[in-house]
Amino acid sequence: MIELTVNGIKHQVDVIPEMPLLWVLRDELGITSPKYGCGVAQCGACTVQIDGAAVRSCQAHIGDLAGKSVVTIEGLENGAQHPVLQAWIEHQVPQCGYCQTGQIMQAISLLELHPKPTDQDINEVMSGNLCRCGTYPRIRTAIHAAAAKMAEK
Repeated sequence: MIELTVNGIKHQVDVIPEMPLLWVLRDELGITSPKYGCGVAQCGACTVQIDGAAVRSCQAHIGDLAGKSVVTIEGLENGAQHPVLQAWIEHQVPQCGYCQTGQIMQAISLLELHPKPTDQDINEVMSGNLCRCGTYPRIRTAIHAAAAKMAEK
């Protein structure tokens, strides 16, 4: 049994230690927001936060996560009122939406590290999150808007 906290709830899972967190979240816990994109941590569709850091869940082995705290988009503080989610909606970022939960989780980590990011900061940190629809300009605009909103608080 491996115990970890996901979105503030403690879970015990009986899986092999080498099982990727992505499959534990989706198949064992029914949390389907992290998406399978590439399986090799290159696209970012499966991005979640582990102890506050953005991590590709397809490559994080559950055996390494005992006692850790995992947050997916469902577990965000303030839920739908989170400034990044609000900026995503206001700037109509998603098209197909497949990559967006990973994009959002990565953007939140970016803003925690760089509360006032430059375009270069955004490009560097977000470059590992791929969007087939090419909404990168809207993603950048939304991140700047979310940073401004977060600075007001």
